[in-house]
Amino acid sequence: MALDKILAIAGKPGLYELITQTRGGFIAKSLLDNRKISVGIQQNVSILSEIAIYTLTEEVPLRTVLSKIKAKENGGQTSISHKEGKEKLEEYFFEVLPDYDEDRVYASDIKKVVQWYNMLQKNDLLDLEDIKKSDEEE
Repeated sequence: MALDKILAIAGKPGLYELITQTRGGFIAKSLLDNRKISVGIQQNVSILSEIAIYTLTEEVPLRTVLSKIKAKENGGQTSISHKEGKEKLEEYFFEVLPDYDEDRVYASDIKKVVQWYNMLQKNDLLDLEDIKKSDEEE
């Protein structure tokens, strides 16, 4: 599955899969508990394919960062928890993306990326072929 169907909704835990659009928003399914929710268009929603991480030279798409984490972890869960301290999270992220901008990428951002990766991996949604196809389309 491509990341353009995966959503992060402000104020809601976890990630959501876009199911269908409605007149006043859309229907999404939680990747945590598979519950369906109705999301209004006024809610702050981020599509994972649109998110990028700042580096010292450019912005790297989230799908690229996720594929680097997958390569580092050999397709498994991350070796650290998203609940680790700031120093451990930054050290881990530096191994994944050595030139990330430490002034603009906060520990809370790293925590989200690690949590999202583990959630996508657990739900078997980290297909590198989809990621490569999406990169080629851009």
